[in-house]
Amino acid sequence: MSFSGYVLKFISGKYQGGEMPLDDNREYVIGRKSDIDIVIVEDMVSRMHAKIMLNNGQIYIQDLGSTNGTFVNGERIKRVRLKEGDRILVGTSLFRLERGEVKKAVGQAKITKGVVKEEPREPQQVQRKTMLGGPSIQQGTLAEIPMADLLQMITVSKKSGVLVIKSQDEGKIFFKNGQIHYACINENHSLNPIKAIYRIITWDKGSYRFDPPDNRKFVIEIDEDLDVLLMEALRQRDELKKIASQIPPPNRSLTLNTPISPPLKELKPEHLDVLQLIINYGQIKAVMDKSPMTDIEVAKAISFMLSKGYIREA
Repeated sequence: MSFSGYVLKFISGKYQGGEMPLDDNREYVIGRKSDIDIVIVEDMVSRMHAKIMLNNGQIYIQDLGSTNGTFVNGERIKRVRLKEGDRILVGTSLFRLERGEVKKAVGQAKITKGVVKEEPREPQQVQRKTMLGGPSIQQGTLAEIPMADLLQMITVSKKSGVLVIKSQDEGKIFFKNGQIHYACINENHSLNPIKAIYRIITWDKGSYRFDPPDNRKFVIEIDEDLDVLLMEALRQRDELKKIASQIPPPNRSLTLNTPISPPLKELKPEHLDVLQLIINYGQIKAVMDKSPMTDIEVAKAISFMLSKGYIREA
Protein backbone atom coordinates (compact mmCIF):
# COMPACT_ATOMS: atom_id res chain seq x y z
CA MET A 1 0.00 0.00 0.00
CA SER A 2 1.16 3.54 -0.73
CA PHE A 3 0.27 6.93 0.70
CA SER A 4 -2.75 8.34 -1.15
CA GLY A 5 -1.70 11.95 -0.78
CA TYR A 6 -4.67 12.61 1.52
CA VAL A 7 -4.83 13.08 5.28
CA LEU A 8 -7.66 13.35 7.76
CA LYS A 9 -7.24 16.49 9.86
CA PHE A 10 -9.15 16.48 13.15
CA ILE A 11 -10.88 19.86 13.51
CA SER A 12 -12.78 19.28 16.75
CA GLY A 13 -13.45 16.63 19.34
CA LYS A 14 -11.12 14.66 21.55
CA TYR A 15 -8.41 14.45 18.87
CA GLN A 16 -8.46 18.09 17.79
CA GLY A 17 -5.23 19.00 16.01
CA GLY A 18 -4.30 15.44 15.05
CA GLU A 19 -3.75 14.23 11.51
CA MET A 20 -3.88 10.76 10.01
CA PRO A 21 -2.40 9.67 6.66
CA LEU A 22 -4.63 7.63 4.36
CA ASP A 23 -3.07 4.85 2.28
CA ASP A 24 -4.52 4.04 -1.12
CA ASN A 25 -6.39 0.78 -1.73
CA ARG A 26 -7.46 0.13 1.84
CA GLU A 27 -10.32 0.76 4.27
CA TYR A 28 -10.41 2.63 7.58
CA VAL A 29 -13.14 1.76 10.07
CA ILE A 30 -14.25 4.44 12.55
CA GLY A 31 -15.98 3.65 15.84
CA ARG A 32 -15.71 2.83 19.56
CA LYS A 33 -14.40 -0.72 19.08
CA SER A 34 -10.87 -0.90 20.42
CA ASP A 35 -9.30 -2.91 17.58
CA ILE A 36 -10.34 -0.79 14.59
CA ASP A 37 -8.49 1.90 12.65
CA ILE A 38 -9.84 5.13 14.13
CA VAL A 39 -11.04 4.70 17.71
CA ILE A 40 -13.35 7.43 19.02
CA VAL A 41 -14.56 6.72 22.54
CA GLU A 42 -17.83 8.67 22.76
CA ASP A 43 -21.34 7.65 23.73
CA MET A 44 -22.66 9.10 20.45
CA VAL A 45 -20.34 6.88 18.38
CA SER A 46 -21.31 3.29 17.55
CA ARG A 47 -18.83 0.42 17.92
CA MET A 48 -18.60 0.12 14.13
CA HIS A 49 -19.78 3.56 13.04
CA ALA A 50 -18.47 4.24 9.53
CA LYS A 51 -15.70 3.32 7.14
CA ILE A 52 -13.57 5.27 4.69
CA MET A 53 -12.59 3.37 1.53
CA LEU A 54 -9.76 4.31 -0.84
CA ASN A 55 -9.45 2.69 -4.26
CA ASN A 56 -7.17 3.98 -7.02
CA GLY A 57 -7.42 7.58 -5.92
CA GLN A 58 -11.16 7.57 -5.27
CA ILE A 59 -12.34 7.99 -1.68
CA TYR A 60 -15.74 6.99 -0.30
CA ILE A 61 -17.28 7.02 3.16
CA GLN A 62 -20.09 4.71 4.22
CA ASP A 63 -22.18 4.71 7.37
CA LEU A 64 -22.27 1.26 8.97
CA GLY A 65 -25.78 1.52 10.39
CA SER A 66 -24.74 3.79 13.25
CA THR A 67 -27.30 5.00 15.78
CA ASN A 68 -26.56 8.71 15.46
CA GLY A 69 -25.46 8.87 11.84
CA THR A 70 -22.47 10.01 9.81
CA PHE A 71 -22.50 13.50 8.31
CA VAL A 72 -20.60 14.98 5.37
CA ASN A 73 -20.72 18.77 5.04
CA GLY A 74 -23.68 18.86 7.42
CA GLU A 75 -25.78 16.24 5.60
CA ARG A 76 -26.49 12.75 6.93
CA ILE A 77 -25.20 10.16 4.48
CA LYS A 78 -25.33 6.43 3.78
CA ARG A 79 -22.51 6.29 1.25
CA VAL A 80 -20.90 9.15 -0.65
CA ARG A 81 -17.74 9.95 -2.56
CA LEU A 82 -15.39 12.34 -0.76
CA LYS A 83 -13.39 15.19 -2.24
CA GLU A 84 -10.71 17.48 -0.87
CA GLY A 85 -12.09 19.85 1.76
CA ASP A 86 -15.09 17.70 2.71
CA ARG A 87 -15.97 17.73 6.42
CA ILE A 88 -16.90 14.49 8.18
CA LEU A 89 -18.75 14.47 11.50
CA VAL A 90 -18.82 11.36 13.70
CA GLY A 91 -20.21 11.99 17.17
CA THR A 92 -18.62 15.29 18.19
CA SER A 93 -15.43 14.60 16.23
CA LEU A 94 -15.14 16.66 13.07
CA PHE A 95 -12.40 16.01 10.55
CA ARG A 96 -11.58 17.36 7.12
CA LEU A 97 -10.10 15.57 4.12
CA GLU A 98 -6.99 17.41 2.95
CA ARG A 99 -4.10 16.84 0.58
CA GLY A 100 -0.55 16.80 1.89
CA GLU A 101 1.92 15.06 4.12
CA VAL A 102 1.13 14.50 7.78
CA LYS A 103 2.61 17.08 10.08
CA LYS A 104 3.55 16.37 13.66
CA ALA A 105 0.46 15.47 15.69
CA VAL A 106 -0.84 18.38 17.72
CA GLY A 107 -2.24 18.50 21.26
CA GLN A 108 -3.78 15.29 22.53
CA ALA A 109 -3.94 13.42 19.23
CA LYS A 110 -1.31 10.83 18.37
CA ILE A 111 -1.30 8.43 15.41
CA THR A 112 0.11 4.98 16.10
CA LYS A 113 -0.14 2.10 13.61
CA GLY A 114 -3.20 3.61 12.00
CA VAL A 115 -5.08 4.05 15.27
CA VAL A 116 -5.86 7.45 16.73
CA LYS A 117 -5.30 7.31 20.46
CA GLU A 118 -5.61 9.90 23.15
CA GLU A 119 -2.56 11.07 25.05
CA PRO A 120 -2.95 11.60 28.80
CA ARG A 121 -3.29 15.25 29.75
CA GLU A 122 -3.67 17.32 32.83
CA PRO A 123 -7.28 17.65 34.07
CA GLN A 124 -7.20 21.39 33.36
CA GLN A 125 -6.32 20.72 29.71
CA VAL A 126 -9.10 18.19 29.32
CA GLN A 127 -11.55 20.68 30.78
CA ARG A 128 -10.59 23.41 28.33
CA LYS A 129 -10.71 21.15 25.26
CA THR A 130 -13.94 19.24 25.89
CA MET A 131 -16.45 19.83 23.08
CA LEU A 132 -20.06 20.72 23.92
CA GLY A 133 -20.40 19.20 27.30
CA GLY A 134 -17.38 20.04 29.43
CA PRO A 135 -17.61 22.40 32.38
CA SER A 136 -16.36 25.33 30.26
CA ILE A 137 -18.46 27.13 27.63
CA GLN A 138 -17.55 25.92 24.15
CA GLN A 139 -16.76 28.65 21.66
CA GLY A 140 -15.15 29.20 18.30
CA THR A 141 -15.71 30.70 14.87
CA LEU A 142 -17.80 29.67 11.89
CA ALA A 143 -14.60 29.63 9.85
CA GLU A 144 -13.41 26.74 12.04
CA ILE A 145 -16.70 24.85 12.26
CA PRO A 146 -19.40 25.82 9.74
CA MET A 147 -22.96 26.30 10.93
CA ALA A 148 -24.39 23.03 9.58
CA ASP A 149 -21.68 20.97 11.30
CA LEU A 150 -22.04 22.92 14.53
CA LEU A 151 -25.80 22.33 14.68
CA GLN A 152 -25.35 18.62 13.91
CA MET A 153 -22.78 18.32 16.71
CA ILE A 154 -25.18 19.78 19.26
CA THR A 155 -28.06 17.67 17.98
CA VAL A 156 -26.07 14.43 18.06
CA SER A 157 -24.78 15.29 21.55
CA LYS A 158 -28.40 15.77 22.74
CA LYS A 159 -27.35 18.88 24.65
CA SER A 160 -29.54 21.58 26.15
CA GLY A 161 -28.44 25.20 26.00
CA VAL A 162 -28.33 28.31 23.86
CA LEU A 163 -26.04 28.66 20.86
CA VAL A 164 -25.16 32.36 20.56
CA ILE A 165 -23.78 33.48 17.19
CA LYS A 166 -22.29 36.94 16.75
CA SER A 167 -22.10 38.02 13.12
CA GLN A 168 -23.45 41.26 11.65
CA ASP A 169 -26.39 40.49 13.93
CA GLU A 170 -26.64 38.34 17.05
CA GLY A 171 -28.54 35.09 16.67
CA LYS A 172 -29.63 32.69 19.37
CA ILE A 173 -30.70 29.08 18.87
CA PHE A 174 -32.31 27.34 21.86
CA PHE A 175 -31.83 23.58 22.30
CA LYS A 176 -33.63 21.02 24.47
CA ASN A 177 -31.95 17.61 24.50
CA GLY A 178 -30.45 18.30 21.09
CA GLN A 179 -33.70 19.54 19.53
CA ILE A 180 -34.03 23.12 18.30
CA HIS A 181 -37.13 24.62 19.90
CA TYR A 182 -36.65 28.37 19.38
CA ALA A 183 -34.49 30.95 17.60
CA CYS A 184 -34.29 34.74 17.52
CA ILE A 185 -32.15 37.50 16.01
CA ASN A 186 -31.15 40.54 18.08
CA GLU A 187 -33.74 39.49 20.71
CA ASN A 188 -36.49 40.39 18.23
CA HIS A 189 -39.25 38.05 19.43
CA SER A 190 -41.81 39.48 17.01
CA LEU A 191 -39.88 37.74 14.23
CA ASN A 192 -41.22 34.24 13.61
CA PRO A 193 -38.65 31.78 15.04
CA ILE A 194 -38.84 29.65 11.88
CA LYS A 195 -37.86 32.68 9.83
CA ALA A 196 -35.06 33.43 12.32
CA ILE A 197 -33.59 29.92 12.19
CA TYR A 198 -33.67 29.87 8.38
CA ARG A 199 -31.67 33.10 8.32
CA ILE A 200 -29.16 32.08 11.01
CA ILE A 201 -28.42 28.74 9.32
CA THR A 202 -27.09 30.58 6.26
CA TRP A 203 -24.58 32.69 8.24
CA ASP A 204 -21.00 31.79 7.34
CA LYS A 205 -19.02 34.42 9.26
CA GLY A 206 -18.82 35.20 12.95
CA SER A 207 -18.07 33.70 16.34
CA TYR A 208 -20.17 31.50 18.58
CA ARG A 209 -20.43 30.18 22.10
CA PHE A 210 -22.65 27.56 23.74
CA ASP A 211 -24.39 28.97 26.83
CA PRO A 212 -26.27 27.10 29.59
CA PRO A 213 -30.00 26.43 29.11
CA ASP A 214 -32.46 29.33 29.10
CA ASN A 215 -35.77 28.31 30.68
CA ARG A 216 -37.89 31.07 29.17
CA LYS A 217 -41.23 30.02 27.68
CA PHE A 218 -41.99 31.13 24.12
CA VAL A 219 -45.39 31.56 22.48
CA ILE A 220 -44.27 29.99 19.18
CA GLU A 221 -41.74 27.17 19.19
CA ILE A 222 -39.97 25.24 16.43
CA ASP A 223 -41.05 21.64 15.92
CA GLU A 224 -38.99 20.46 12.95
CA ASP A 225 -36.06 18.07 12.67
CA LEU A 226 -32.69 19.66 11.97
CA ASP A 227 -32.34 17.95 8.58
CA VAL A 228 -35.61 19.54 7.42
CA LEU A 229 -34.55 22.97 8.71
CA LEU A 230 -31.17 22.73 6.99
CA MET A 231 -32.63 21.69 3.64
CA GLU A 232 -35.25 24.45 3.61
CA ALA A 233 -32.83 27.14 4.81
CA LEU A 234 -30.33 26.31 2.08
CA ARG A 235 -33.09 26.11 -0.55
CA GLN A 236 -34.30 29.58 0.40
CA ARG A 237 -30.72 30.91 0.41
CA ASP A 238 -30.12 29.62 -3.12
CA GLU A 239 -33.45 31.03 -4.37
CA LEU A 240 -32.71 34.44 -2.82
CA LYS A 241 -29.31 34.52 -4.53
CA LYS A 242 -31.02 34.03 -7.90
CA ILE A 243 -33.23 37.10 -7.53
CA ALA A 244 -30.93 39.27 -5.38
CA SER A 245 -30.08 41.45 -8.38
CA GLN A 246 -33.78 42.14 -9.02
CA ILE A 247 -34.50 43.91 -5.72
CA PRO A 248 -32.65 46.56 -3.65
CA PRO A 249 -30.63 45.57 -0.54
CA PRO A 250 -32.62 44.85 2.67
CA ASN A 251 -31.68 48.18 4.28
CA ARG A 252 -33.25 50.17 1.43
CA SER A 253 -36.84 51.42 1.46
CA LEU A 254 -39.66 51.13 -1.07
CA THR A 255 -42.67 53.31 -1.75
CA LEU A 256 -45.75 53.42 -3.98
CA ASN A 257 -45.02 54.53 -7.52
CA THR A 258 -47.64 57.29 -7.78
CA PRO A 259 -49.67 57.77 -9.76
CA ILE A 260 -50.23 54.02 -10.04
CA SER A 261 -50.63 53.08 -13.69
CA PRO A 262 -51.10 49.29 -13.65
CA PRO A 263 -54.47 48.15 -12.22
CA LEU A 264 -54.39 46.86 -8.63
CA LYS A 265 -56.84 44.10 -9.58
CA GLU A 266 -53.99 42.33 -11.37
CA LEU A 267 -52.17 41.82 -8.07
CA LYS A 268 -52.56 38.51 -6.26
CA PRO A 269 -53.52 38.45 -2.55
CA GLU A 270 -49.91 37.81 -1.51
CA HIS A 271 -48.80 40.83 -3.56
CA LEU A 272 -51.39 43.02 -1.85
CA ASP A 273 -50.26 41.81 1.58
CA VAL A 274 -46.67 42.77 0.81
CA LEU A 275 -47.81 46.07 -0.70
CA GLN A 276 -49.61 46.96 2.54
CA LEU A 277 -46.44 46.24 4.53
CA ILE A 278 -44.43 48.43 2.14
CA ILE A 279 -46.90 51.29 2.71
CA ASN A 280 -46.73 50.79 6.50
CA TYR A 281 -42.99 50.14 7.01
CA GLY A 282 -41.12 50.97 3.80
CA GLN A 283 -37.80 49.28 4.58
CA ILE A 284 -37.39 45.91 2.85
CA LYS A 285 -35.94 44.22 5.96
CA ALA A 286 -38.89 45.42 8.06
CA VAL A 287 -41.32 44.16 5.42
CA MET A 288 -39.65 40.73 5.45
CA ASP A 289 -39.65 40.66 9.26
CA LYS A 290 -43.34 41.57 9.55
CA SER A 291 -44.66 39.32 6.79
CA PRO A 292 -45.84 35.80 7.68
CA MET A 293 -44.58 34.74 4.26
CA THR A 294 -41.07 33.34 3.76
CA ASP A 295 -38.26 35.69 2.79
CA ILE A 296 -38.16 34.22 -0.71
CA GLU A 297 -41.92 34.72 -1.17
CA VAL A 298 -41.65 38.35 -0.06
CA ALA A 299 -38.64 38.91 -2.33
CA LYS A 300 -40.51 37.48 -5.34
CA ALA A 301 -43.53 39.70 -4.62
CA ILE A 302 -41.29 42.78 -4.37
CA SER A 303 -39.50 41.84 -7.60
CA PHE A 304 -42.82 41.42 -9.43
CA MET A 305 -44.26 44.75 -8.24
CA LEU A 306 -41.03 46.60 -9.07
CA SER A 307 -41.00 45.15 -12.58
CA LYS A 308 -44.65 46.10 -13.18
CA GLY A 309 -44.28 49.62 -11.81
CA TYR A 310 -46.47 49.37 -8.69
CA ILE A 311 -43.60 50.35 -6.39
CA ARG A 312 -40.19 52.00 -6.61
CA GLU A 313 -37.18 52.56 -4.41
CA ALA A 314 -37.76 55.48 -2.04
